Amino acid sequence: MICPKCGSENCNVINETYTSGSDFSASKGCLGALLFGPIGILCGACGEGKQTHNVNYWVCNSCGYKWRR
Repeated sequence: MICPKCGSENCNVINETYTSGSDFSASKGCLGALLFGPIGILCGACGEGKQTHNVNYWVCNSCGYKWRR
């Protein structure tokens, strides 16, 4: 791959990972504990989704320019 900014062939692929969402909901856990006892605390993890997104970029080691192919 050739850098579109400086024309160097000294480029690498990097992977950036982004996460969104939460792992545990305290309000759902407390409500579950009141309704179902200790097992209900697990309800805090129900319905919550942690999403992971991966994006690949090329990076020029000469000038530092980053782009997607």
